[in-house]
Amino acid sequence: MYARSNTVHADPERMDDGIAFARDEVMPAVLSMPGCMGLSMLCDRQAGRSIVTTSWDSQESMSASRDAVRAMRERAADVMGGQFDVREWEIAVLHRAHRAPEGAWCRVTWTRGDPARMDDMTETFRTGLIPRLDEVPGFCSVSMMGDRQTGMGVTTAAYDDRGALERSAEAVRGMREQFTQQMGLEITDMAEFELVIHHLRVPEMA
Repeated sequence: MYARSNTVHADPERMDDGIAFARDEVMPAVLSMPGCMGLSMLCDRQAGRSIVTTSWDSQESMSASRDAVRAMRERAADVMGGQFDVREWEIAVLHRAHRAPEGAWCRVTWTRGDPARMDDMTETFRTGLIPRLDEVPGFCSVSMMGDRQTGMGVTTAAYDDRGALERSAEAVRGMREQFTQQMGLEITDMAEFELVIHHLRVPEMA
């Protein structure tokens, strides 16, 4: 399974317009493309930062969609008043404790590490972190995606609401520090977002 993330730093006052555009125009068009498995959108309304992620059943399906989605991305940039940074990933882990409800929030962590250790990192995440995350109150799901060429990675953990996200911070901090030290990872960024669209239909991969 593969994914393409589109990150934009937009005009905060135009965020609702961007959400409507993604929900009403982008999502139906993308879901009709061969191999598309779904779409999600994360938003930080205050900062004007959002991430639209599409999932694909193969690298070939994702590659074949590039030209078609480019035009939609350009229109979305006009709607939201910002330019997109595009990255493509391999989905290494997807685990759901339960489906994210309306009002869910996510913590996203970007890392950089040794590309050769991606499989080792995936297995350690599955066996060492997922059972512990399942015990965190309000935890919904987690995904881990990576780029085998660059060693870049991104982990997204969803929680029932903003309160659950905030209450998880201390418990998750210890897990994150232990995991990054064990795997030799550098955290390059971390942010919290509202999950405004959640239609990723990626099967369980944990």
